[in-house]
Amino acid sequence: MFYLRFLIPLTLFLACLSLFVGVGKVSVAGLISGSDTDWLLLIESRIPRLIAICISGACLSVCGLVMQCLSRNRFVSPTTAGLEDSVRLGVLLAIIFFASSSNLIQVAVATMTTFAGALIFAVILRTIKHRDAVFIPLVGMMFGNIINAFTVFFALQFDLLQNIQSWLQGDFSGVLSGRYETLYIGIPALILIYFYAKKFILVGLGESFAVNLGLNYKRTVLLGLICVSMSTASVVATVGAIPFLGLIVPNIVALYIGDNLKKHYHIPQLLAY
Repeated sequence: MFYLRFLIPLTLFLACLSLFVGVGKVSVAGLISGSDTDWLLLIESRIPRLIAICISGACLSVCGLVMQCLSRNRFVSPTTAGLEDSVRLGVLLAIIFFASSSNLIQVAVATMTTFAGALIFAVILRTIKHRDAVFIPLVGMMFGNIINAFTVFFALQFDLLQNIQSWLQGDFSGVLSGRYETLYIGIPALILIYFYAKKFILVGLGESFAVNLGLNYKRTVLLGLICVSMSTASVVATVGAIPFLGLIVPNIVALYIGDNLKKHYHIPQLLAY
């Protein structure tokens, strides 16, 4: 596992390399010579795109990890729990009731609908006695499809179906300076998740075990759902849905680092391998 220490330098190298990839040409020589076109494209498009990709990836990956702890299931993520569908419903409601709403208003409304969807999914989990690893995400996907059906119905009524379709897949090609800053809403949620990581681990051990250790189980679950809702809503409402990222990344990381949630964020421990 010694090669894990090279992941961070490799990621930084690829991130810098991505600044020069795109339809418009940006070259090192042009930046050194002070080309206005190169610098404008770099500042207004490439750097915002890189920041958006990093924040989106981090938010959805961490949200998936928290959802897996709260549900005690490796196959639960914002995609398989209906949260991304809840975000689309929230954005649609914001467009309908606040026609000239800003991105911030859309994210706020989407956060509320996502939190409501997360609460409903949590209630569904508590009523399920058959805790099969595959059954729970299937229930979550059916729940998400029900929400999506309501979203499509209202979109058809208000002639907004084309807007809904544009949020089905994540797209960073339209990210420009001034059009991605709502992603920063997810950063405080990530910081909060870091400090509450150990408590989320205890929640993943079960309610009775967590309560015996003195943890306020319901409040911790509620906090986790709020953080997940904020992060997921900020990403999907800004750049669109990125399916299964929150499912794949946490499971890959867990293969190498294990189930210690806080260790996933601890870079010095990662470099120690």
